[in-house]
Amino acid sequence: MISMEAERTKSKQVPTDTVSLDRYRECRLCPRRCGVDRVAGERGVCGESAACRVASYGPHFGEEPSFSGTRGSGTIFFSGCSSRCFFCQNYQISIEHNGVEMAPHELRAAALSMTGPGRVHNLNFVTPDHFWPHIEWLCHRVREAGVDIPFLFNSSGYQEPGLVGEYAGVMDMFMPDFKFAEPELARQCMGDPGYPRIALEALRRMVEAKGFLSPWDPTGAEPARQGVLVRHLVLPGHVENSLAVLDFLHAEFGAHLPISVMSQFRPVPACFERGELAQGLTPDEHRRVVDRVEELGFRYAYVQHLRDTTDFMPDFRAREVFRGNRSPAPEPRKTPDHT
Repeated sequence: MISMEAERTKSKQVPTDTVSLDRYRECRLCPRRCGVDRVAGERGVCGESAACRVASYGPHFGEEPSFSGTRGSGTIFFSGCSSRCFFCQNYQISIEHNGVEMAPHELRAAALSMTGPGRVHNLNFVTPDHFWPHIEWLCHRVREAGVDIPFLFNSSGYQEPGLVGEYAGVMDMFMPDFKFAEPELARQCMGDPGYPRIALEALRRMVEAKGFLSPWDPTGAEPARQGVLVRHLVLPGHVENSLAVLDFLHAEFGAHLPISVMSQFRPVPACFERGELAQGLTPDEHRRVVDRVEELGFRYAYVQHLRDTTDFMPDFRAREVFRGNRSPAPEPRKTPDHT
């Protein structure tokens, strides 16, 4: 995976059609509903104008095996984010906005460069909602080019529920986070205590549209092609929030909901500046969350082991964003404790 700071795709073939910018003019693409005119250069909470900006793209082996498989997931990381969690592991792009503007034909060329026989298993759109008009356009152009691999909507979970039906019209899979069950923690971390309610309603609609992730093969030999998997990052000092998230999801969707419990939290600069979440996850905290997964009986769960490695902690300023992608077939970042 190559950083856009280091290399930019160029294409000589420019499609005649262009992305409609109308929905950026009074932007309501996320639950913040800022209403700013991004075409005129105004920026709301996401921090982005109507010019689509990309931080990196390329085959990625750090997703769950259901998505990375044996050949990688074709990730496109977009700059900016409407959640803006201060602890974001991708803070260089979500908050600091590293990335370059890409014209529609450049987006198309970037996506198509990852596809074809023997290439990535899916196209993975990371933090896509605030650039939805561009991504919807891109998905149609990629399908017109004869590409039939699945499309993955990889997001914070903080989606405008009313737009999920549009997403589902072109996306095959959803991988939303479910970050917070505690409204006060959501307020402290990303400024909206409504996150649990909004994320739950969006998730309901995703599941209604696509069902649970299928097929389920945690070895990665048969990558998923449709459905929903929910991610949760365990925050140090806030195990009760994680336990509540698991209880919340189990009560709403049952033990067959595919989940991924992540222990990869690392303090980022804002954590030290604020004096919050400035420590790593402890073995006891990790064990308590794993125990709850077992107690609730989740049938389809990835549980990330607690490790010191930072191979998949991104550096979007480097030519190689993820060190773990150096090997053509590295050890999966997550391994299943339950199948």
